[in-house]
Amino acid sequence: MTDKLLVTHEDGIATMTLNMPELRNPITGADVVDELCATMDWLNQDQSIRCAILTGAGKAFSSGGNLKHMRDKEGIFAGDAIAVRNSYRAGIQRVAKAVWSVEVPMIAAVNGPAYGAGCDLTLFCDIRIASKTAVFAENFVNVGIVSGDGGSWILPRQVGLSRAAEMAFTADPIDAETALAWGLVSQVTEPEGLMDAAMAMAHRIARNPPRQLRLTKRLMREGTVSTLDQVLELSAAYQGAVHQTQDHAEAVSALLERREGKFSGA
Repeated sequence: MTDKLLVTHEDGIATMTLNMPELRNPITGADVVDELCATMDWLNQDQSIRCAILTGAGKAFSSGGNLKHMRDKEGIFAGDAIAVRNSYRAGIQRVAKAVWSVEVPMIAAVNGPAYGAGCDLTLFCDIRIASKTAVFAENFVNVGIVSGDGGSWILPRQVGLSRAAEMAFTADPIDAETALAWGLVSQVTEPEGLMDAAMAMAHRIARNPPRQLRLTKRLMREGTVSTLDQVLELSAAYQGAVHQTQDHAEAVSALLERREGKFSGA
């Protein structure tokens, strides 16, 4: 592990901070890719975690790719067409799959500019809360490339085809208030209040039964690629399982007794 991704864990909430502020937190380096993917796997394996927050250190959330590495044909950008294709498959595409496959609800606390792959990284999270200093840009064509990390798949699902086309074809950045109006983020805060808002949201989520949270997210993910009949069948199977849990019994008792539920994941 390196210090390029800082991870803390308290009260069932994991906080991950991209920690390369001097470079605006690029995420295409092999070491960062490995660390992000390993952390996403840890989130899935650790059943004590009920929610996760992803943010950036410094003034930027993430610049996406490292422009100097692009210029110098280093790292993921090195080699011929086949080498670059393979590097994308082994690199940033793994991050997209890992973040999309995280079982716990994930909040992106967008503290500043999120460009290119950095923008797409926020989109693969479940909820986005933005500082007023946040800026979002699907700016791949602006640097003479295309989205290689799944942005063309996730962006229309978050903002609709017309808005996605506008962002991708113009490469123009949008500010936090525009992102709110377009439904890309659900909340905009003052910069100093961003992490408090993200943590408040995380606690609202984490107070619920952890197993049911993971299965609820799984059903929503399945809904993006499955038919209604398939989702109904899967939800019926999940429903049969969760009805047998101690947390279901506790949730019903708590509601009837007008008190907060205490959930163990059992």
